Amino acid sequence: MTIELPYINPGSQPRTSTQARIEIACGRYAGRAANPGRSAKIAGLCFTDFTPELGKRCIGLNDTAEDIGHDLRMTDELAANVAMAA
Repeated sequence: MTIELPYINPGSQPRTSTQARIEIACGRYAGRAANPGRSAKIAGLCFTDFTPELGKRCIGLNDTAEDIGHDLRMTDELAANVAMAA
């Protein structure tokens, strides 16, 4: 995908395409246009590398009770799989 940005003071623009992708992904997440996983993918990062980028911009995670419940179920499932493998 190609995105053309209008000329703005160079000091205020991301300096690399990676930085631009991260800025776009953070903006989409902050605007609730993309979930955390999709935003991380847009940024070209894994979720664990993307969340600190949100923190740098003072953007909190918008987890719902359903999201937290899903995360807890997945954690329990992963823990059970690890226990079975040991």
